[in-house]
Amino acid sequence: MKGFRSFILRGNVVDLAVGIVIGAAFTAVVNGFLSAFLTPLVGLATGATGDMSRKTFTVVATKFPYGAFVNAAISFLLLASALYFLVVLPINKLHERLAPHQDVQAPKRDCRECLSPVPAQARRCASCTVSLPAVPAQAGETAQRAR
Repeated sequence: MKGFRSFILRGNVVDLAVGIVIGAAFTAVVNGFLSAFLTPLVGLATGATGDMSRKTFTVVATKFPYGAFVNAAISFLLLASALYFLVVLPINKLHERLAPHQDVQAPKRDCRECLSPVPAQARRCASCTVSLPAVPAQAGETAQRAR
């Protein structure tokens, strides 16, 4: 029981449970909004009055309720776009602003003995420790080193 208790009280499990409950509540709100407002608007735009979910067509005495599929497709597209623009996009922008920038990779050259890549300004190879010939400094680098 002690192991089970520590598993349940671990932060990831509790966070996941809260996320699932909030997701279910959010789904109910979105479905209510879609059925109350957006589905009738789509029905009006397509010439069908009111609820589109009751629309069917018949082939050889078999009814095909295509309206339910149209409602589900519209719900999915609206939910996906709302999540993208209201959650994913702002989180990505926040992450870009707060995340540390990646270091710029220094130019590299190959070691003449072991052929492993080493930084261009290195004086010794990190792999085989052989002395490397000096690289002539460029004009911009000389000014920076003088400071």
